[in-house]
Amino acid sequence: MGAAKLLKEKRPTYFWTSCATHSINLMLESIASIPRFKKVIDQAKALTIFIYAHHKTLALMRSYTKKRDIVRPGVTRFASAFLTLQSLSEKKSQLRAMFTSTDWEECKFSKSVKGKTSYTTVLSIGFWIGVSLCLKVFAPLVKVLRIVDADKKLSMGFVYGELLQAKKDIKNALSNVPKNDQHIIDIIDAKMKDRLDSPLHLMAYLLNPFYHYKDPLLYLDQTVSIGVIDCMDVIFLGDIDMQNIILSEELPMYKKKESIFGKPIAVKACLLNDDKFDPANWWSTFGALTPNLQKIAMKILSLTTSSSGCERNWSTFEGVHTKKRNRLDTHRLNNLVFVQFNAKLMNKKNREKERNIEVLLASDASSAQDWIVDGADDEVEHDTGMTWKVVSDAMGAYEALRPRRSSRLREFDEDDFQSESEEEVSVYEFDFESDEEHVIEEYGEGEEFS
Repeated sequence: MGAAKLLKEKRPTYFWTSCATHSINLMLESIASIPRFKKVIDQAKALTIFIYAHHKTLALMRSYTKKRDIVRPGVTRFASAFLTLQSLSEKKSQLRAMFTSTDWEECKFSKSVKGKTSYTTVLSIGFWIGVSLCLKVFAPLVKVLRIVDADKKLSMGFVYGELLQAKKDIKNALSNVPKNDQHIIDIIDAKMKDRLDSPLHLMAYLLNPFYHYKDPLLYLDQTVSIGVIDCMDVIFLGDIDMQNIILSEELPMYKKKESIFGKPIAVKACLLNDDKFDPANWWSTFGALTPNLQKIAMKILSLTTSSSGCERNWSTFEGVHTKKRNRLDTHRLNNLVFVQFNAKLMNKKNREKERNIEVLLASDASSAQDWIVDGADDEVEHDTGMTWKVVSDAMGAYEALRPRRSSRLREFDEDDFQSESEEEVSVYEFDFESDEEHVIEEYGEGEEFS
């Protein structure tokens, strides 16, 4: 941020914005630290850590959940928390059946302190109400996280508008009681400030026809109006004539829906905000009578908002250029990274064609270790970007979540791993099936929370 400040002083026509994925993750992390939510998350972690710490409890759980895991690793640490809470909510009845079964009573770990705590947690009505509340509060922000981190469409025109909608949804989830939602809204506003509410974001918000046509008075919002003027002042620094043409002649046509902007096809083309809707393409089609504003709109609405793609590319470089392969010439290194990274993009695109894939799911469990290993929180440190790095692969978390032919896990070397004696091991043989990867939008409909 210091470098960005120096750069803006030298290049006043440049814009600098924070990574949207990182900023939203900060919001979610701060909200998750609120005592009422932190208690539920800590209870859920204690439950999953206990189950994954022993061969028998893990096999027993998988037998009751139809061969599916309860921990679902995500692309970031909080994504793992949300997806795992989602998974626990889906498997509520199976987990209750497991902890009230004869198999559980015969398991030696049912008599341990952690076993009794896990039993109490699963059978607690308050815990499941808390999980449902967490999901209802987190879901609106996770929806925005999917948009900015999904690589499905350019997101600059949607960040500010979707965050406003997320705040409304959170208020509704908490029954519009200020004492319940004010702390959460304050956290969102604090993380948005100077990060996701820049003049560039506000200009993109106004130029996105999806929001403008849905709210005809949007341009009268004081914050938006000031942001638009500030944005034009940066783009056309010192060029008062061009600023006047855009702000006084062309922008009013768009605001009042005059000429082409008022045609039924122009209105219908921006009614639905799905994966196919591209506001930049809308402007290329209907903005011909405002050429200067059209050019600016297409440029702004074609911007990305996150550095996630860059960081994933850096991770690919890190995997190719290792200590054992540190003599690769630049040309070969670039070619290897190009092939590997684009192969991942192609595979992801092919998978998304098949079904509604959860974009927050990760291919490894590095960001979910604190849901599998006791004390893994101490081994995780926050990176300067939006990703979470794990210092140690304690307990082989990735191996624990990999599909396998049998529930019997490999022997771990860590001292804190507790394994049963050979005569007490009960092996449940089955073909492993991965958890469903669909996106869930609603939680606990009809439930009231105080």
